[in-house]
Amino acid sequence: MQKQAVKRGCPAKASLKARPLMSDEQALSMEGLFSVLANDTRLKLLQEIARRDEACTVELAAALEMKPQAVSNQLQRLQDKAIVAGRRDGNNVYYRIVDHCIIILLERGLCLIEETAKRQEI
Repeated sequence: MQKQAVKRGCPAKASLKARPLMSDEQALSMEGLFSVLANDTRLKLLQEIARRDEACTVELAAALEMKPQAVSNQLQRLQDKAIVAGRRDGNNVYYRIVDHCIIILLERGLCLIEETAKRQEI
């Protein structure tokens, strides 16, 4: 049984232009975030979780045609960065995205690659 995640957007923040130059600490934190996201499997897992709102390891493994243990290892990296959280239901662990800014980041990333591809076709 799937538990429905609450849909939330990223909290309103000042525009990038209006912010001061990021600190060294912020830059390193962002580097760590992008390092975790710089993995095709983890990106696909995040999209699949977003599409379902919540999914168990077995469902994600089937969707990505991977072994559940391999999926679990990748989910652990996302959980370490507090991007996803899991809840146990019997033998299954269900994951949901807890940092909803990630959804916006993925949407912008897809937009960027789609628009770049269009410009390259011209």
